[in-house]
Amino acid sequence: MKVWDRFVRIAHWTLVTCVLTAWLTGELKSDSGQLLHEWLGYAALAVIAARLVWGFIGQRYARFSQFIAGPAPTLAYACTVVGGREPRYLGHNPLGGWMIVALLVTATAASLTGWLSVTDRFWGVAWVQETHEVLSNALITLAVLHVVGVVVTSVRHRENLVAAMWTGVKRPPAGDDVA
Repeated sequence: MKVWDRFVRIAHWTLVTCVLTAWLTGELKSDSGQLLHEWLGYAALAVIAARLVWGFIGQRYARFSQFIAGPAPTLAYACTVVGGREPRYLGHNPLGGWMIVALLVTATAASLTGWLSVTDRFWGVAWVQETHEVLSNALITLAVLHVVGVVVTSVRHRENLVAAMWTGVKRPPAGDDVA
């Protein structure tokens, strides 16, 4: 069953590539390395901006309203995860939905502080550069937690979520198989 549309999948993997490559090039001292790092940050911002728009006008499983749950349902879902009895979701589960929010907000903040650090006003300002570095490392930490969540969910529900994010296809629900 088709769950994630082409735009969501392309935006996801493009953002992964931008963030990971920007993080890896962050310590390069050459002009070309720094230029690549900067442009990857700008590209990440462009992808995030497009994804934010798509989160309001896109197809069902792309919409924020479909996967961002309130505090009570998110806490209830977290309790079922701890108990090892969480329901399967076709789209993002409540914790996954909030992870997307955390990743998008942190990636945006890291990109914006990176941009600020090369403006005339904030060039060489220590707190801007330090904030950028902290946010960048926090983003990588969140990404690792996201991958762990994907692996755990894939194992528990016996489905390859990485493959689903490539193809957009997940197995359809069977009875009470899905929330």
